[in-house]
Amino acid sequence: MKQSQNDEWLTFGGHLEMLRKMLIRIIIVTSSLAIVILCCKETTWQLLLAPSDWNFITYRLLEQAMQTIGIDFHFEEFHVDLIATDLSSQFMTHITTAFYLGLLGASPYILYELFRFISPALYENERKYSVQVVLTIYVLFIAGVLMSYFVLFPISFRFLGTYSVADKVHSTITLDSYITTFISLTLIMGVVFQLPVVAFFLGKLGIISSSMLTQYRKHAFILIMFVAAVITPPDIMTLVLVTLPLYLLYEVSIRVVEWS
Repeated sequence: MKQSQNDEWLTFGGHLEMLRKMLIRIIIVTSSLAIVILCCKETTWQLLLAPSDWNFITYRLLEQAMQTIGIDFHFEEFHVDLIATDLSSQFMTHITTAFYLGLLGASPYILYELFRFISPALYENERKYSVQVVLTIYVLFIAGVLMSYFVLFPISFRFLGTYSVADKVHSTITLDSYITTFISLTLIMGVVFQLPVVAFFLGKLGIISSSMLTQYRKHAFILIMFVAAVITPPDIMTLVLVTLPLYLLYEVSIRVVEWS
């Protein structure tokens, strides 16, 4: 085994002890953030429920963009009620949501702890290389989270929440369904935004090349549109809003593979 930063040889039991302490620190930090988020209930849920509002900032910005190019466009006002069907559902949803948000908030520290744990086994050039990769993964994940919060989820909620097969049928969405969909779409976009990182490693392994990605650019565009159509409501505006950033990531991936 390689030497640690303290130039001391660690046994297998020593590594397990380091791992145990690291996990304890991560649990403490994550739990502390979750407790803070749990206590700040009003602010937390104001942010979480904001995308369900008909006056959400994304709609206002889209209306302003349309008016800038000379199109008088306005979103229709809508209201979708959220309900809790179980006695303990609101409390339990509050607890689990605080944990998820605490985990998201602690993610920089978690990445730091994981890197500090594995860094003694890396060479100096590998450490610099891994730091860049970890930072890139985190930045892209946060970009995906923001994309989901400001674009994908509010538009999806607007479409699915107001969709009705008949005038007699009205939607009342449960709080559990709202949060589950919110978290699922957020994780999906966070993973999808890792495309440049995946392309980088595939390029390093010689599986793909920039010339190959360029050659199949049209095919990739069609595939991206298909994926966007699957994860978004069936309307043109949402399809365009999701397809454009995903295709931009594909173009970035071509440059990343070319430079790697």
